[in-house]
Order: sequence, then structure tokens, then C-alpha cells
Amino acid sequence: MKPIIIILAAFLFIQTESGAQGCVAIRSVGGMCTVDHLFGADTVSSKWSFNLNTRYFNSFRHFVGTEEQKQRIANNTQVINHNASIDLSLTRILNNRWSITFGIPVISNTRSSLYEHGGAARHSTSSFGLGDARITAYHWLTDPAKGRKFSLQAGLGIKLPTGDFRVMDHFYTSTGTKVLGPVDQSIQLGDGGTGFTMELNANQVISRKVSLYGNFFYLLNPREHNGVSTARGGATSATALQYGSDVMSVPDQYMIRFGANFTFNRFTVSAGYRHECVPSSDLIGGDYGFRRPGYVNSIEPGVTYSMKKINLYAYVPVAIVRSRTQSYADKERTKITGVYAQGDAAFADLAVNIGMSVRF
Repeated sequence: MKPIIIILAAFLFIQTESGAQGCVAIRSVGGMCTVDHLFGADTVSSKWSFNLNTRYFNSFRHFVGTEEQKQRIANNTQVINHNASIDLSLTRILNNRWSITFGIPVISNTRSSLYEHGGAARHSTSSFGLGDARITAYHWLTDPAKGRKFSLQAGLGIKLPTGDFRVMDHFYTSTGTKVLGPVDQSIQLGDGGTGFTMELNANQVISRKVSLYGNFFYLLNPREHNGVSTARGGATSATALQYGSDVMSVPDQYMIRFGANFTFNRFTVSAGYRHECVPSSDLIGGDYGFRRPGYVNSIEPGVTYSMKKINLYAYVPVAIVRSRTQSYADKERTKITGVYAQGDAAFADLAVNIGMSVRF
């Protein structure tokens, strides 16, 4: 049983809902999917586990669709986001099949741009504080006590609007006047909506040293928009009102991961693929409001060091495909004007995730 636990730890200890790279933001919504849900009376005496994950990325490369707008960097007009977060989660292990996790992120963001500040000089806005919390119940659909080679876990949760979605900072106008307004959607601490999460986590043991894994996460956000203005302290434009980008949307988001783990004593090396997406349309509710939909496909190397009660890990998803897809506002503009419209978004090259999990 112990080798299976170590192998599972390599992929389940990392965050499953935070980490998209850039303005197309898979928000950090707290909580981790952790292997500690597996532990019961037959394996260890742990009833609790604590997970701490740090994440950082720097987005600056602009894309329209999958085509990079290289002139933005050449002309120094690119938007630069620095996003750092610490995801904290506490899991209560009820038995070897059921567990409940509460998680919340602490987030620090800065955003540097020209176009938001009159276009003459580059200035920055920022946000810092708690993000949206999540409470999730997990259940192993297969019995871990029987030590089967295939394991499947499901999770259902609620995402609470604990993060401030009205963070304000100062912007500069073309005349140099400072005005106070809501910061860009990509660095808001929360989205302002109560959401519902669905997860599936699977593992297939091939041998004592090799296993396969898969994760699926979906955040369902029924609220259409949160009413926060996108005008950065100024007057809302007629164009924004016409095309439905005058307020910030509350978008769905999802992630798919799969790959292989290779275990060598206490070390497990992982090689995986990661797809993260903010869709242009939600499963439930309307799509009105400003969002930057799109997706990031990444290769995801990682390493985990496992001890009796502690696991240390590092994962670095490296983007290989970045795409900014058509938003609701783009589609409305295309329909009204008859001219195809598609906005851009800034993406990072990679994200760095380093963390630890402790059972007690």
C-alpha cells in the first residue's frame, strides 16, 4: 500500500485549480486536491492534513488567437502582470473514503501598462489580500483499502466570494490627472460570484515505479457579471455599453491534467500535460460582461520528495500553446459591425509552483 500512497502523492499534492498564466486567468480559489483523503485507519493515524502552495508567474507576451503580437514588446506597449499567491488548505480526513477540505489563497498582484494610464507613460496598479475560498467534499469511488491498481476520486465543492472584486487603485489620464477606479479584472482578488466546483482525480499503477494520473477540475459560476466597471475610474464609453464590456463578467474556468510519475526511493519525478481554459460562454447563466477568454496548453515537469508525514514538491508548467479566443464583446462587435473582431491577452512563459503538505 505504501508505494501506491507515495506515487499518488506526486500528483495529488499539487494544486488543481490555480495557475493559468496571464490575463486569461484561472483564478486561485483556494484548496488543494491532496492524497491525504486516501489515508484511513488501515494506513496511518493522520486525521488532518495541511497544504501550502506558492505560485508565481509573470505575463507579458500578447496573443490574438494563437498568434503572438511581438510588436507589443518591441514597442514597449505590452502589459506586464506579476502574480504571486500562497494557497493554504486544511483537510479533515473523515475515514478512508471521505474527507473535507477548506482552502483560501493569499494573493499579491501588480500590473504595469501604458494604455490604462493615458498612453504617455507606464504606471502600475496592484492588489493584495485574500482570494475566493473553497470548501470541498472528496470521496474515493474506488476502495483504497483494497490496494487496487486503479484509483478514482470525485470532489464537489462551493466557491465563496471572499476575495475583494472591487479593488481600487489610481490611474492616470492623458492629461496626467490621477483618478481612482477598479483595477483590471486580471488582478482583482475575487470574481464576486458564488461558484460550484467539480473534480475527478484518477491514478493507474503500472508498476512499483511507474503510474499514470489524470485530473479534471471545473468551476461553474452562475452569476453573469459582478457590476464592477471596466472604465478605470472614468466614464463608461458608448462602445463598451454597446458591446457589453462595461462591467466585469464572472466566468467559468476549467483545467485538465494527465501524465506519468516515476518513483525512485523517496523521489517521484512527473512528466505531464496541462490544459487550462476560461471559456467565452458559461455552462449556466449569461455571458454579458468583460472577460478575456482563452486557454493555455503546457508541458508540466515536477518532482516530489516524500517523507513519513511531509511531502515537498515543485512543478513548473511551461506554456507551449497560448490562445486568446473571441469574447462575448468580440462576438457582439462582429455581429453589429460585420467585421470580425478578436481582442488580445497577455500570457506568461511558465509558472512556478513550490509547496509542501503535512499530515498530523
